[in-house]
Amino acid sequence: MIALQARGRFLLLALALPTAMSRAQDFAPKSSTDSAVIQNPPSGPGAALREAIKAACSQSEKDFSRFLTARNAQTFTGLTPAARVALMKRFVLLNEPGKPSLVAGAEGRPLVRCETPAGTAELQIGGPEVSDNLAFLPVDVRDATDSVGNNVVHVKMGLVRENGDWKLLSVGLVLLDLPSLAVEWDAAEMDSTERAAVDALKKIAAAVEAYRRTYSRLPDSLGKLGPPSHSSANPDAAGLVDAELAAGAKNGYVFRYVIASASTLGAPAKFQLAATPQTYGRTGRRSFFCDTNGRLHGADRQGAVGSESDPKVD
Repeated sequence: MIALQARGRFLLLALALPTAMSRAQDFAPKSSTDSAVIQNPPSGPGAALREAIKAACSQSEKDFSRFLTARNAQTFTGLTPAARVALMKRFVLLNEPGKPSLVAGAEGRPLVRCETPAGTAELQIGGPEVSDNLAFLPVDVRDATDSVGNNVVHVKMGLVRENGDWKLLSVGLVLLDLPSLAVEWDAAEMDSTERAAVDALKKIAAAVEAYRRTYSRLPDSLGKLGPPSHSSANPDAAGLVDAELAAGAKNGYVFRYVIASASTLGAPAKFQLAATPQTYGRTGRRSFFCDTNGRLHGADRQGAVGSESDPKVD
């Protein structure tokens, strides 16, 4: 659904982002392959803003980062995937990656349309006010179905010229200063990523048992649980978890799977699972461990692998 109903949300970009980060896992979108890679940066602030909005619409991280200052671009690259996506969402007020297009709007003003399966947003860009290396452009954001303009959001976007190219500087009255906001975003997101890691461990454990029931043995690796490329499910690609979990990393956590030796009495082999933060202190603090009896444990291990001696978690 197009998120234009709350009129003030766009102006409160930085204040709304921490909440958006914690919910970003719900959408799990990827960078769209529909947007063309920008070979050369646009020469004017209006063209740069149009291309930045188009990149945000398609959720193309590579293209969007080209319109960030060097300081912000470095921080953007280090953010978690969910945080990067959440930032781009704020520019078009849409939850899903869309297909951008540029059309002529009222009075010949350029208008960027961002079309998604759930709806379409239109962002009309006005003429820039340029002073030395700063430029400010008015942007009107509306739902494409709003023909009378009842819910138009008006915002002024700031750009700064850096090394000859125009980069995003501010959204409304909010300075786009990613390094200073990253710590707050990380704290807001860690609760969500830690919960997602626990859920992922439970999902992997269930998939391992499903594999055992189907093939009468444990999988050799997490990769065996992943989706098949072309054929139907088989022992090498059982289709029990998504590709990210099968690769051992998702939502800021790294997952490990170990087969424990069977007993000398012939008891079935058991397994252990572990989840550790991909970047300790940013994507999570706690490490999680699933023992051979299926019990989950969690503790702050400073990024190291957890153990069954850690406190139990639900």
